[in-house]
Amino acid sequence: MRGTVIHAPRDIRFETLDDPKILHPTDAIIRTAVTCVCGSDLWPYRGAEPIGDPHPMGHEYVGFVEEVGSEVTSVQPGQFVVGSFATSDNTCANCENGFQSNCLHREFMSTCQADYVRVPHAQGTLVATDEIPGEELWPGLLAVSDVMGTGWWAADAAEVKPGSTVVVVGDGAVGLCAVIAAKEMGAERIIAMSRHEPRQKLAREFGATDIVTERGDEGVARIRELTGGIGAASVLECVGTAQAMRQALHSARPGGNVGFVGVPHDVSVDGQELFFSHVGLRGGPAPVRRYLPDLIGLVLSGRIDPGKVFDLTLPLDQVAEGYRAMDERRAVKTLLKP
Repeated sequence: MRGTVIHAPRDIRFETLDDPKILHPTDAIIRTAVTCVCGSDLWPYRGAEPIGDPHPMGHEYVGFVEEVGSEVTSVQPGQFVVGSFATSDNTCANCENGFQSNCLHREFMSTCQADYVRVPHAQGTLVATDEIPGEELWPGLLAVSDVMGTGWWAADAAEVKPGSTVVVVGDGAVGLCAVIAAKEMGAERIIAMSRHEPRQKLAREFGATDIVTERGDEGVARIRELTGGIGAASVLECVGTAQAMRQALHSARPGGNVGFVGVPHDVSVDGQELFFSHVGLRGGPAPVRRYLPDLIGLVLSGRIDPGKVFDLTLPLDQVAEGYRAMDERRAVKTLLKP
């Protein structure tokens, strides 16, 4: 098969790789319907994370089951499936508590920008649709496998309530999906922090009521101004930088909550400051598997369309251009078609 390999910062290649095989009776092999480039893929691409030896890339996927191991009974060959970027058996104590992304047998998917993918723990990771969805729905279902599920987790972790005021820090795919989540959870006011007009437009389409273009202390001051000097009940941090975390914590009101889902880079939290702020802080890798059935239903019913975050579609063999476009902010998120 052919798949994406990163060799060094800004060195993405599309190469011939070994076909995946069933290694364990809990595995499944899927043929990729569509995959994509994630904002978190840009950390190693930009050299902000070590790469080490050349290795495959990609952790978002939907596709058709080709083969299953002997212990997999929940899906079968021919079915269309959606999975999570973190695999889970969906039976351990952490999974039972709703944190499948911290499954005791968790593996992170990392080979999905390819023609075929091996999915470990397929029984607990994959969810099949009742029938094969139309191709127009594939982008939305692909978003559910990570960015929509992650945006939903940000809102859930920040305890978004009906009628509440929410701030979303970050206008990438996760931040935009977080706007969808806040809207679905009943937020009355959703303030999206964004400097980019096309993303602002999409944020408003998804449910944002206000746009704040300022960042840092100026951004916090603007949030305070919009919230009567207090701050927001829920703040969704969808970036992962130190500035974004500070902005999120300082934008929350006393008794409010911050849900942080951006993978942290050089982020530290002052314990004394957090203690006296009365702000709650929760985040981590999204338990996407918890939300998959409901989110799949919302996409298939047409209630939400997170697939709109894909504003560039390329053949899979042009994956390097997909990375470049996102790195240069010419695209929010690149959809890749095998």
